[in-house]
Amino acid sequence: MLSIIITAFKEPKTIIRAIKAFLNQGIEDEFEILIVCPDRETQQIALEYARKNPKIRLIKDKGQGKPQALNLAFTRAQGDILILSDGDVYIGENSVSELVKPLKNSKIGASSGRPISLNSRRDTLFGFWSHLLTDAGAHLERLNRANQGKFLACSGYLYAIRKGIVQKIPEKVLSDDVIISHIIWQKGYKIVYSPEAKVYVKYPSNFRDWLTQKRRSAGGYMQINKYFKNPPRMRSFSREIISGTFKALSYPKTLKEFWWTLLLFFARLYLWVIIFWDQRIKKPGFEEMWKRVESTK
Repeated sequence: MLSIIITAFKEPKTIIRAIKAFLNQGIEDEFEILIVCPDRETQQIALEYARKNPKIRLIKDKGQGKPQALNLAFTRAQGDILILSDGDVYIGENSVSELVKPLKNSKIGASSGRPISLNSRRDTLFGFWSHLLTDAGAHLERLNRANQGKFLACSGYLYAIRKGIVQKIPEKVLSDDVIISHIIWQKGYKIVYSPEAKVYVKYPSNFRDWLTQKRRSAGGYMQINKYFKNPPRMRSFSREIISGTFKALSYPKTLKEFWWTLLLFFARLYLWVIIFWDQRIKKPGFEEMWKRVESTK
């Protein structure tokens, strides 16, 4: 049985598309869809679908962050495999079957999907950045690490895990997907990449939202040492310089895209300075770091 967990917050418009995408998968296994959200607007949509389809259930969380919502869902899920996704994204055709296929092997604890940017690559700076970072960045990194049998962190937009491996996560973590991936790896399970399990994502369209999102996700990677001793690294400042530079410079196809790539280098450098400041000096709280990114909705 599959338990599909969709976490959402103030996403009454996009949650409809997210639910329909899962219902249209033609899933042959028994499944349930758990929609976890704290706000009334999104809850109302979930209730409307739940009245029509007994496979859909609403779980009301306290609005204390995604980690708390996931911990609640873990206690309510009935499936043998948990599929985790968000209310502001939607999955592609056959993504569920592609995602759960590797989990037939009992040695595999998690399977990560592949985020695809919905932003225009050619028209805007931030759209191009989203494609570069997903295609030449995260996609190639996960593909290479999977082929070498190395640790890889699942994408929080879409991934599947075997129930029971992760029962609870710290409620103040910034990157729940990274923490969950490390727990699974530390327990001796393999993590695979399923690039045909596609999930479509709208990325930030202005610098403030871009910085807010990246500060949170990159900051989450920096938290790993707090919970694990000598953890494997998928992201770091030195890794970006050594392996990321060549991948980034080989991605642009026009002079304009090359210029946008150079601007991304400066933006990422600025981001890492902020992360260093956060981790070593400022040390902001969970509420300050977990800010809503409006332009992705």
